[in-house]
Amino acid sequence: MLPRRWLRTDPDRPRRISFGADYNPEQWPREVWDEDVRLMREAGVDVVSVGIFSWARIQPAPGEWDFAWLDEVIDLLHANGIGVDLATATASPPAWLTTAHPEVLPRTREGHVLSPGGRQHWRPTSPVFREHALALVEALAARYGSHPGVVAWHVSNELGCHNAYDYSDDAARAFRTWLEARYGTVAGLNHAWGTAFWAQQYGSFDEILPPRLAATFPNPTQQLDFARFSSDALKAHLVAEREVLRRLSPDVPVTTNFMVMGGTRAMDYADWAHEVDFVSNDHYVTAGRDELAFSAAFTSGIARHRPWFLMEHSTSAVNWQPINRPKRQNELVRDSLTHVAHGADAVCFFQWRQSRAGAEKYHSAMVPHAGSDSRLFREVVRLGGLLRDLDPVAGSDRERGQVAVLFDAESRWAGELDSHPTDRLDYHREALDWWRALTDLGIRADVVPADADLDAYPVVIAPVLHVVPSALRDRLEAYVRGGGSLVATYFSGIVDENDHIWLGGYPGALREMLGIRAEEFRPLADDETEPLSLGVSGDLWSEPIDLVADDVEVLATYTSGDLAGGPAVTRRGVGSGSASYVSTRLGAEGLRALLPELLAPAGVSSELPDSLIGSVELVARRAGDDVFWFLLNRTDDEIALAGVEGEFLVGGGALEPRGVAVLRR
Repeated sequence: MLPRRWLRTDPDRPRRISFGADYNPEQWPREVWDEDVRLMREAGVDVVSVGIFSWARIQPAPGEWDFAWLDEVIDLLHANGIGVDLATATASPPAWLTTAHPEVLPRTREGHVLSPGGRQHWRPTSPVFREHALALVEALAARYGSHPGVVAWHVSNELGCHNAYDYSDDAARAFRTWLEARYGTVAGLNHAWGTAFWAQQYGSFDEILPPRLAATFPNPTQQLDFARFSSDALKAHLVAEREVLRRLSPDVPVTTNFMVMGGTRAMDYADWAHEVDFVSNDHYVTAGRDELAFSAAFTSGIARHRPWFLMEHSTSAVNWQPINRPKRQNELVRDSLTHVAHGADAVCFFQWRQSRAGAEKYHSAMVPHAGSDSRLFREVVRLGGLLRDLDPVAGSDRERGQVAVLFDAESRWAGELDSHPTDRLDYHREALDWWRALTDLGIRADVVPADADLDAYPVVIAPVLHVVPSALRDRLEAYVRGGGSLVATYFSGIVDENDHIWLGGYPGALREMLGIRAEEFRPLADDETEPLSLGVSGDLWSEPIDLVADDVEVLATYTSGDLAGGPAVTRRGVGSGSASYVSTRLGAEGLRALLPELLAPAGVSSELPDSLIGSVELVARRAGDDVFWFLLNRTDDEIALAGVEGEFLVGGGALEPRGVAVLRR
């Protein structure tokens, strides 16, 4: 079970949906701080993250400390009823540290040392960095651990955003220790890594290096283990800071901001979630509104559907995309309330006041360069009022959906390695396509890690579940035999936890349950498609499938070329449930045509009126007997909410373009 603590607040104060931002007062003259606090109160802000990039200000030189400014900031915020999520400030080491100890700087796989001048210029496995970082954490915890204004501890910032993979000698030593703990003996490692291939056998752990740039493809299991190790190394730093905080400040909950969003793949956040008192996430829109909702749903899955903290998102444009466009009308509110729908009990932005200087000066904030007399700040104030209307939702769990989409970090890491049947596979895109197609059909869908409890779901979809250890295979078979409907896709069940092929034909570990067998993969060229009898076409992948069990039902066939007439989509009854297989990539449009057939045996259908299906996303939260429906307009059109019953907390009889309504039912 995950820990369940929340922001430390007055026990007599009712739970609320918190509202705020990263606050960086060190960027501004003292006279600005009073205006900041006044505007925060106007907007309804009750929590801010402070000190995230303040190491150089707090410790300007070895052995020198300057807490006076931070004392004043925390006291000022507390006096105005604004809680402080106090960062440990270890995200960006000061120049004096990297000058005195350049050995803390990361190395790339090519052997280049990364210079300071940006941020996160430190090795997760550096003993020198760890010593200095923990000394800073200890000083902060000793000074502020009992301050009534500190409502949470914020470990570092976006761990791994820029330093997830380090190939230094420190990393090599830590990697060897990690491998010895995993395998016990070099013989065990040689077996797991298949080192008989290409004469890669090791005689001792001391001979092993990270998968640095090599003459050709590095050992694939070495690469997979290095991905596991790198996630664990960052987690170990999180735990080291957390332990100092818990020792000196046990009453204050500890969190760190994850980055569950499309392009982030190096950290196994489902594993990290067990190490924090509540899950926090940063999210920035990179691939449209549906990706935002998908990531919010996965954050809820990582948090096991308990409330979580949206630590950062943007009020409008960011600064780091090729073209940075502002948000359109209602998008600030819709983005924020989409996260609340999926379980966020705090909505915060980067940042409070838009910077005048530095790399993020063009990144939007709650108070823009134009000041408080601006469209953007008025929208911020409006959002603060809407969040107050949603205070009855605070503390409620996100209600489980009708379908679970599995999202497995190890399958993503291993499935996208080099020297595979195609280098075009995009694990995240496949999972998002399934989630989007379900949402298009008005189905409430969860996104959950592979170790989640699946029994509550009538249907579980496992897109490209490439890595299937025997224990996971057994869990999936038990789920199906117990009455569940499992849907697996191409390139699933192929390898075990060591990236070794399950022999006997594909889809490997899932072959017997599915009752099918393929001897080869048939990946498709970029301009190649395979028409199916459903009236849609697949791309990226196809397989010549043989039916090896008499009770396999063919739901769709290929209709052209060498595979014409062959099975493309199959289903087999197993025990009280069923196991289906989709052998090609159909995209969201093709999956919309297929899903009704896959969902029907489980009795899954939309809870929305027909007029809203496709245009509106439905998400639910539950507190006791109260169920809160969030209706999120996915379109640019106004939508009448005919046939929807309940007490409106936000909105009314129609959804504005990109609007939101919330009902208590």
